[in-house]
Amino acid sequence: METFAKLFERFLVFVYHCFDRIVIQGYLPLLTRPEHIVHFFRDVHGLYPITPQVLAKRTLEYRGWVEGYARNHKIPLWKAEKGVSKEDLVRPHLQRMERRNQHGVYCIFTSMEMGSTFRSQMPKFPTDDPDYRIIRRVPSRYLHYYFYIRDPVIGALSMCVGTYLPFQTTYYLNGHNFMEIELRQQGVAFRKHDNAFLSTADPKALQAAADKLSASLIEKRLNYWSWLLAPKFSEKDRKAVNLCRNYSINQIEYCRNFIFKRNFPIHKIFERSCEMGLFRLAADKVAHIFGVRLTKRLRGKLHSVLEKLDRGHHVMRIYCKNLVGRMYEKFSTFLRVEVCVNRMKDLGLNKGLENLGLLRRTLAGITDRFAGFEAQSLNVHVDFPLFQKLALPVPSGKTKIAGIKIHDTRMMRL
Repeated sequence: METFAKLFERFLVFVYHCFDRIVIQGYLPLLTRPEHIVHFFRDVHGLYPITPQVLAKRTLEYRGWVEGYARNHKIPLWKAEKGVSKEDLVRPHLQRMERRNQHGVYCIFTSMEMGSTFRSQMPKFPTDDPDYRIIRRVPSRYLHYYFYIRDPVIGALSMCVGTYLPFQTTYYLNGHNFMEIELRQQGVAFRKHDNAFLSTADPKALQAAADKLSASLIEKRLNYWSWLLAPKFSEKDRKAVNLCRNYSINQIEYCRNFIFKRNFPIHKIFERSCEMGLFRLAADKVAHIFGVRLTKRLRGKLHSVLEKLDRGHHVMRIYCKNLVGRMYEKFSTFLRVEVCVNRMKDLGLNKGLENLGLLRRTLAGITDRFAGFEAQSLNVHVDFPLFQKLALPVPSGKTKIAGIKIHDTRMMRL
């Protein structure tokens, strides 16, 4: 990163790095196995046999509570439609809460999705106990609730709750929202668009706000919303079974952002970076960037590709196992290098939320090496239009040999 900053110092306004999108899964450890369910209903509540009706009772109670909560607080409760973005629908409600400086739930969606739950079945053959039932954990399609929340500490987030045991929850948050609240509390002027800061009066304060996001802070806020919105358990339940919720990281993105003074240099830099990246990002370079060993047993993808998205925007991607590195330009003066982690084991890390600090240092190093590789390529090859030369015809005597059709996607990847 230092090489990149030095190479384009006269064009840069400021640089910052932070967590972007974070997906966290919450679960109740002592309600995740069939034997836990048997203990909870038979030993704690004295309900035996454990029939499908016994399992479904908790679901019906929770659905009734959510409908009553939405009705009493005048919160819209909608059904998610296929092909319609939930974020686009809830954005006006979020903006209304921001104008009024209010916090809490502003929208709830229902969605039928696949999830893990428990099923009660009669044994195939008769047993000595006529009330014996087989409790299995199986994948099934059932109702999920999406709560859209404006939190006073970590900003806008959404929380997905499954309505069947074991009541797994998934939380979607963004580090940029937390940084925005921190800067407002400090009185630092800034301009933010979507998930990017385009200007700020104090870049050091911006980076300090990014570094302040910690696992303990996130866990505290998630515990609060889980206690408020997730299925309820009585004091008797909590005394008999430890119902503390644990959190693990399902997916996380970490980005390093370069904000330029004007649009002219950033487009040329991105073009050259893509050109050199497609040529020079061999397997050993990709493995070095992600900090993994290159062996014959390496599973998953290991390549680079240039993808064209909507409205003519391009994204250069590099894949290593289940890790994805991306580089793209947006908002005219904004260049982002980011890493998306879909499996923590690929980095040799545990997926528990308490490892967020170690994960931050690891991902910061990956984005640093990614930016450093691009800087080295640009420092040497910035004046050599390799793609242009490949596309030009090659003279051979009195004839000319046609150049490579670089507009062809298959040829580009080759």
